[in-house]
Amino acid sequence: MPDEDLARAIRPRVRRKILKILCKRKRASVHEIAKELEISESSASKHLKLLYDLGILNYEEKPPEKYYFINVEYIDELLSVYEKVVQQLSK
Repeated sequence: MPDEDLARAIRPRVRRKILKILCKRKRASVHEIAKELEISESSASKHLKLLYDLGILNYEEKPPEKYYFINVEYIDELLSVYEKVVQQLSK
C-alpha cells in the first residue's frame, strides 16, 4: 500500500478508533462498531469500506452481518506510535 493511502486511512480520528476497536476485539460488525463509537451505521460502514478498499481490513460474512478484521500486521503498533507523536506535538 502506498504511504499516501496509509496516511489517508489513519488521518481521521474515527478511523483510528475503529482500528483500535478491531485490534482489541479482533473482529466486529458494522453494528457493533457504530454502537461503540456512537455513530450511525452508515458512517461506520463508509469508514470500514474505505479501510477495506485500501487493504487494511478484510471481512467475513455471517448473514445478516459482515465481521471486519485487520488484514495488516503492526497496525496496533503504528497507532500507538502515532498517538505518542500527536501527544508530543500537542505540548
